[in-house]
Amino acid sequence: MDEQVRALAAAKDRIQGLLEAVVAITREVQLPAVLHRIVTTAMELVGTRYGALGVLDGAGDLAQWITVGLSEEDRRALAEVAFPQGPSAAGHLVRHLEPLRVDDLPAHLASVGAPSAHPALRTLLGVTVSIRGEVYGDLYLSERRDGRPFDERDQNMLVALASAAGIAVEKVRLLEQVRAGSEQFQRLLLPTLPDLRPFDAAAVYRPAAAPHHLGGDWYDAVPLPDRAVAVVIGDVVGHDLHAAAAMASTRHMLRALLFALRTPPSAVLAQLDRTLETITDNPVATTTLARIEADGAAWRVLWSSAGHVPPLLVDSDGRADYLFAEPGLPLNVDSGQPRPDHSRPLPAGATVVFFTDGLVEHPDHPLDAGLDALAAAAAAHAALPLRDFVQALAEHHPSDGHDDMAILALRTPARSSAGTQRHT
Repeated sequence: MDEQVRALAAAKDRIQGLLEAVVAITREVQLPAVLHRIVTTAMELVGTRYGALGVLDGAGDLAQWITVGLSEEDRRALAEVAFPQGPSAAGHLVRHLEPLRVDDLPAHLASVGAPSAHPALRTLLGVTVSIRGEVYGDLYLSERRDGRPFDERDQNMLVALASAAGIAVEKVRLLEQVRAGSEQFQRLLLPTLPDLRPFDAAAVYRPAAAPHHLGGDWYDAVPLPDRAVAVVIGDVVGHDLHAAAAMASTRHMLRALLFALRTPPSAVLAQLDRTLETITDNPVATTTLARIEADGAAWRVLWSSAGHVPPLLVDSDGRADYLFAEPGLPLNVDSGQPRPDHSRPLPAGATVVFFTDGLVEHPDHPLDAGLDALAAAAAAHAALPLRDFVQALAEHHPSDGHDDMAILALRTPARSSAGTQRHT
């Protein structure tokens, strides 16, 4: 009776371990992470020293080889050789599909074609991973930690895990398709920057890490008839189709108001706020609207903020300072509140960086830490051409990537030329 109880308890533990393993695999949302998790979870579930996953291409040949448990020396040696070739375990599983369990690998045909740099292995357990009836890859384990050969229970556990692995891979591939479609849709809503000479301008948009999130971030730059340039950065609350649609409508309304009013940014934002309140059900949005305009023989930036993070001014020597000022209320909160304007001279060769909070926010750090890190990155890359500069900021951002991010930077001419005619 005691033996039966122990057997039932062991079976329960194995089932519980399998369920936890399946949950661990399906939590991942990036394909490389899923593939690595499949191997590590299988190793933990069965208790082995080594694991590998071979991913096949359309012709049935190995296209990717994920290994876990190898030393750095082993990895360096294997990096210089090709994937396993010949009959091998991979070839056996592709041809026969049934699980492969080997107690003496060196004497088995499955060892043929293995790279000579691979560490010597004695035991092997391999199963196929299939998606919709097509073989996606082969999952292998080797060397149980207790030194015993693989048994039927190990095989059954690995077969069950491989089924869950196929589902997890398919889920992630579908999510990647959704992510790609969402990103393409988002980019179609954003403008191509026009010719803003004598200024240089560059922008970059990065979607959120979450695979199905549409974003409300936007940017815009508009050459105005009075030879000023209007620059906009904004963020509509939410991560869904409604937020993306609200972003697009807000951007187009603001463009129309810029041409109609030609007034200080505060007045344009105030009219935009009243319009949104009257004719839309758009969610709350933050934005900064700025005018880059002539100031005698030089330039100045005149801006008004609706609850948005401050712009960053980087001079030609790499000094970076935020344009801290009264931010005002976000749009669609209370259109009756006043909106202040702010002004700052712009030296020759200066860069004004407008960005959304997704670039600097991290749940584990205060916002000030993210702002400081961005300023340091901007100072470090200030000498780059503007397009490379914004790419560098996007690559070295201090946020955790949970939110989408937009950056729009405008650089004044290296020499004062405010009095010259801007080309259109």
